[in-house]
Formats: sequence, C-alpha cells, structure tokens
Amino acid sequence: AVRQGVGLFDISHMGRFMVRGPQAEEFLQYVATCDVSTIPLGQSNYGLLCRPDGGIVDDIFIYHLPDEYLVVVNASNREKDWQWLHDHAEDFDVEIVGRSDRWAMLAVQGPGAEALLVQAEETGAGSLGSMPFHEVALSALFGYTTLVARTGYTGEDGFELFFDTVHAEDLWDKLVALGAKPCGLGARDSLRFEPCLSLYGHEIGDEVNPYEARLGWVVKLDKGDFVGRQALAQIKAEGPARRLTGFEMVGKGIARGDYPVHAVGAGPTWQPGQQIGVVTTGMPSPTLGRPLGMAYVPTALSAEGSEFDIIIRGKPVRARAIKMPFYKPRYKK
Repeated sequence: AVRQGVGLFDISHMGRFMVRGPQAEEFLQYVATCDVSTIPLGQSNYGLLCRPDGGIVDDIFIYHLPDEYLVVVNASNREKDWQWLHDHAEDFDVEIVGRSDRWAMLAVQGPGAEALLVQAEETGAGSLGSMPFHEVALSALFGYTTLVARTGYTGEDGFELFFDTVHAEDLWDKLVALGAKPCGLGARDSLRFEPCLSLYGHEIGDEVNPYEARLGWVVKLDKGDFVGRQALAQIKAEGPARRLTGFEMVGKGIARGDYPVHAVGAGPTWQPGQQIGVVTTGMPSPTLGRPLGMAYVPTALSAEGSEFDIIIRGKPVRARAIKMPFYKPRYKK
C-alpha cells in the first residue's frame, strides 16, 4: 500500500513534548546534535540526543512552531527522554510540557498521501499539496484542527498528523473511507528498513555513537557547545572502529536482529571464525524481493563487496556488504 498507494499508521505511542520559553532555542541547541538555530519557523529537522560520551540517548524530530518547539521521541524512550530533558533544563528558562496523552498521531504515507489529504482538507484551510518536505503547518482536516507535517519514517512521501485524541477514531475512519489502507507497525518496520532508517534499540542506542551509525551528518560540531560535543569531535577525528553496514545473503538463510557476525578470514584484530559483530535488523525485503540486513562490523569490513558469515541456527551462512540505502527514499523536495 505505502510503496504504491497510501497507508495509514497509528503512531500515537510516540512521545510528544512541547518546549517553550525565552530560551527554548538555546536549550534545544544544547541538548540536540543538529543546529536548531537553522530550523525556520514552520520547518522541522531530524536530530539526536547524545550522552557526554557520545552514545545516543535517542533520535528525535524537532518542529519549529510559533512561540514553541514540538519534540517527537521514540515510544520506548518517552519516560527516559522526559527525565533527560528535564535534567538538562535546570540552567535554562524553559518549560517542557507533555502532549503524548492529549494528542493523537497518525502517519499518512505513500505516493497517494498528498492527493488523499487534499480531499480531507477544509476549503481555504491551506494547501497541503504545495508543502515541501519537513514543513509543518496548522490545517483543518474534516473540520478538526490538525498540525500537519510533511515527514515520515517509510522512505516515501507522506505526512504526520497531530490532533486532539478525542477525534482520533473519527479521523481514522474518515481517512480509511477516502482510501487509506490501515498498516501495522510490522509493515512500518520493513518500510523503514529498506531505506536504512535507524530504529532505536536496533541500529542506535546508548552504546552506539552517530559516526558508527552513519549519522555523522546530524552532528554539527561547529554550532557551539552541546552535550557530547567533545567526545563526538574525538570520535570523528579518530574514525569509528566499527560501522553500520548493509548486507545481502549470499548463502541460503534469513538474518535476524542479534544474530552474531563472524569473520571469514583473518583481519587486523580477529581470526577466521571469530565473532566480529552483530546483526541489528534483518528480513526478506518485500520491495526488493531478497533477504537483506544491517549489522555492525569492523570498519575494514564495511566496504561494499566485503564478505562475512551470519550465524543462523548455529551454522555460518555467507553474506556480502552492499550499498546503503537498499531503497532510495522518494521524499517530496
């Protein structure tokens, strides 16, 4: 549905926090790795929260709204991120307000998303059709006040909707009636996997730094001080010892998350058959029709064409490093 038409996801389990006050921008600039000062009003950006040692607390989306910022965090980290943000807010004149329970969040994703939402939009409410990628605006869908962002987690064009939870069931039903196909979180996982979008607890986590996760582009070391900056500058200068690497199965088998990765030949610090890494996500790609995966392996083995073994049910099965992403995202620019 999402690769060819339009899919509908209930992602209300995600965390939603409002950050407001005279120092909202300065505060977010200090806790996030991206340059918040460059996010214009009505735009959004992807960022990371990092620990002082460079480990990733979470990946987030920051939306710049009038007089405040909306920060969307991963569902599994709602309480952790809430506490982490408050712990770092003491020296700033800011207020952090939870919206996770008061706002529902739906994702309308796929090449047909724009045409469908334009039908749902109240006449004169705005023009969702002309919204560029990452823009966010207040609109009215079926008469309900809705914050609409042209963002998503599928590798396709699409929108994410924020609105009062009391309207959630009605809005869902109306979008389905217009032709949106209900999709589950399992489908969302395969959709994010194909364009190699990271998932917390798999590709990223407290023990993973942005450079080994191929997220160095989200770290703006030249913007001034922020949590983790010193450690991240050192990691960048030295180069990461391991890298997130995409692979295809050469032998028969399907790799899954947490499967061990073993060396085929000897290397600088390993012997043949020694464990050198771990699979973060693996599955048969529905779009590409073959078993693919992502794994952390030594940087020397992260180049395209490198081979290693995935241990599947106790037996080594050959895999080969390939170019990432597996599927080129089709966002509206």
